[in-house]
Amino acid sequence: MDSGPGVAPLPRGPFFEQLAESQELVGGITARRVTGRVTLAGKATAVVGMRRAGKTTFLHQLRAERVATGVAPKCLPMLSLEDERFAGIDATQLGMLVDEYMDHPLATGPGCHPMVWFLDEIQVVDGWERLVRRLLDTRGVEVFLSGSSAALLSQEIATALRGRGWQVLIHPFAFDEALRHRGEALPSDAERMGRAERVRLETLFAAWLATGGFPEAQGLDDTTRRRLLSDYVDVAILRDVVDRHRVSNVVGLRRLVRHLLGNAGSRFSVEKFHRALRSQGLAIARDTVHQHLSHLEDCFLVRTVWMESRSERQRMVNPRKSYPVDAGLINVFDRTGRANTGHALETTVLAELERRRHETTYVRTPEGFEVDFLARGDGPPELIQVCADASEEPTATRELRALTAAGAMFPQATKRLLTLNRRGLPPEAPKDVVTQPAYEWMLRPSP
Repeated sequence: MDSGPGVAPLPRGPFFEQLAESQELVGGITARRVTGRVTLAGKATAVVGMRRAGKTTFLHQLRAERVATGVAPKCLPMLSLEDERFAGIDATQLGMLVDEYMDHPLATGPGCHPMVWFLDEIQVVDGWERLVRRLLDTRGVEVFLSGSSAALLSQEIATALRGRGWQVLIHPFAFDEALRHRGEALPSDAERMGRAERVRLETLFAAWLATGGFPEAQGLDDTTRRRLLSDYVDVAILRDVVDRHRVSNVVGLRRLVRHLLGNAGSRFSVEKFHRALRSQGLAIARDTVHQHLSHLEDCFLVRTVWMESRSERQRMVNPRKSYPVDAGLINVFDRTGRANTGHALETTVLAELERRRHETTYVRTPEGFEVDFLARGDGPPELIQVCADASEEPTATRELRALTAAGAMFPQATKRLLTLNRRGLPPEAPKDVVTQPAYEWMLRPSP
């Protein structure tokens, strides 16, 4: 950053070197789709999610959007605090450098009120939460944070920032994001496509289900992708769970991870899993299994869905359904060799509901029928049944019967059956049930 007449240049050193580097915006970014507000006045926005899902890239996207409105890059300083040049820095030292930058004539001026700080990998700075609160309270700036899920967990943001945090969850690519990343055209109306365009889209959708949505995994061959995704899981296990929580029974933890990631959409009981481990000679406490599951959810590797119930006791005694954060992980950890299209489809539907900020449970009716998801958002609730192929009459009857039974329990809910493609739609359905391929539902903007 050049100095003007009579103005001393900014000091040299790692801090200002990186700020100077951040003046050049990162190009070629695939814009992420985020539902709802990204910022809230007086709060620091914490971008959270699974490792390698694209949190840092999302910060670059937010900076580029501000620049497009006329804000100068100097007013949008960004620091990657995992840079080795910042090794050992604490909140006091970082705060002094931040203040020096904000008080320097070169970093102030029209358009810099408020200044917006982007602090990536903030967890490496000891005492970072005190610095962020001070910046919000005394400097009147906006703050965006991202970092390893090992340190930016939901509970910790709420505790550390004392109600001053606002979370934005970033998943691996959704289907529309993966299409844009590939340079593929999105249909203007997914429900009214010609045959050729529909065949193209259904082919791409099936490929995305197998590949998953992690940005670095796009376009890789199967062998390389499987190794990459396996490495992601290993890092999450070791850094976000083992190192962080001082886990000693790593064998039991890895068994749990393999089971959960390889059995997407299955009902999971801690008690049954604990008994299975003990029968195999693996000594582990049942409470330890509960803790491991909680840690895996905290680092966003695993998502669980509770059974819908007004009774807390009934909810707790019934098994949860578990899903990996991304469908691409299923084939890496399923050793049976079976087709996983249905499980992958269900996993992606849950991820899309989370993107739309829906609260999600599953429904079990008094007759014993089950519906995959009851989703509650800003609008009416939705009962969503996922079935890759409901074209055969017995399958269609089973899936639609479950929706009808659950609809009697939740009469205000929209009933929806999602399939892999048009060929998988049921031959007929009740008028009050919406049947459509899952990609049409995913590509239609949420209300």
